[in-house]
Amino acid sequence: MRLMVSGGGTGGHIYPALALIDDLKQHDPKAAICYVGTQRGLESKIVPARGLQFETIKLQGFSRSLNWAGLKTNVKTVQLFLAGVRDARRLIKDFQPDVVVGTGGYVSSAVLYAASRMHIPTLIHEQNSVVGVTNKFLSRFVDQIAIAFEDARSQFPEQKVIFTGNPRAQQVAEVKSHFSWSEYGLVDNKPTLLIFGGSQGALKINAVSVAAIPTFNQRDYQVVFVTGQKRYEDVKQQIAQDHIVPGENVVIRPYISNMPEVLPQVSAIVGRAGATSLAEITALGRPSILIPSPYVTNDHQTKNAQSLVNQGAAEMISEAQLTAPRLIAVVDQLMNDPKRQAQMAMAAKKMGVPDAADQLLAVVTDLARSRQP
Repeated sequence: MRLMVSGGGTGGHIYPALALIDDLKQHDPKAAICYVGTQRGLESKIVPARGLQFETIKLQGFSRSLNWAGLKTNVKTVQLFLAGVRDARRLIKDFQPDVVVGTGGYVSSAVLYAASRMHIPTLIHEQNSVVGVTNKFLSRFVDQIAIAFEDARSQFPEQKVIFTGNPRAQQVAEVKSHFSWSEYGLVDNKPTLLIFGGSQGALKINAVSVAAIPTFNQRDYQVVFVTGQKRYEDVKQQIAQDHIVPGENVVIRPYISNMPEVLPQVSAIVGRAGATSLAEITALGRPSILIPSPYVTNDHQTKNAQSLVNQGAAEMISEAQLTAPRLIAVVDQLMNDPKRQAQMAMAAKKMGVPDAADQLLAVVTDLARSRQP
């Protein structure tokens, strides 16, 4: 198979694409793969490091501002899109893909649009419960649409939609973990709470977690508080300023590089509600307390989180309502109730799609075969 993939901007678009690529390479080591992104996006660092063919085109997103500056930005966006379509057509002619897959981000708009106009089989993957602008636009042109949340189905042309889950889930579910909490100075026979606001950290979650440390010090469960690399020094300064001393059961780290190995050893998770995080949580069947980011487009993290809450798989606290006493109360209720943990874990597991990459690859393979004479 010759697969062209386009997606970028954030890890939420990139990692599902890489999970699909990894699954294809396992099934077909001779497959040819070309990844199209932008030079400015996170994909420009992540994808080449994986040894994949990486091509770039220049695009930008639309401004939501209605002022003169926003109008000028959007005129340029349209101009770049048209130029990007021409560049994408050139890349497609050179690579000759059997199928083109888009995983979101504005870069995929030009690539998938060009492929559809060239009658190459096309598929987009939507990771969130609220459809992004790019995928909403592309839904009119592509052949098939894969979704990770059933809530997204009604936002697309029904006849094109197939539920596959998020392929990132399969990568996490297949990891054989031999991790021990002794690496963190903790023990393996205690319930362990992971607080993680994302790789860059979340300011409000960090501030509230710092304030909660004196109370966590008194609990029987363990707490691993991941601040995010950018905010680690700020958290250390705040702890010193407030004369807070973490107890033996509380560990503070800037980042966890081997998260897929750590997650199976976690009893419950406090964190954001990004699509990739929820795919990992449900694939492993872990209870969660979700604090959706209010700074994302269309508040889609709240809707992602609500999907889990509706199934009894998670608790949700809005950032506006997040305080140290509130966090402690919800955490205590969950961590001190093994039966509730088990119920939420089971509900999360039922929502998970541990073979999501295989399911998505099957759809992609069928599309590729449809082009063959």
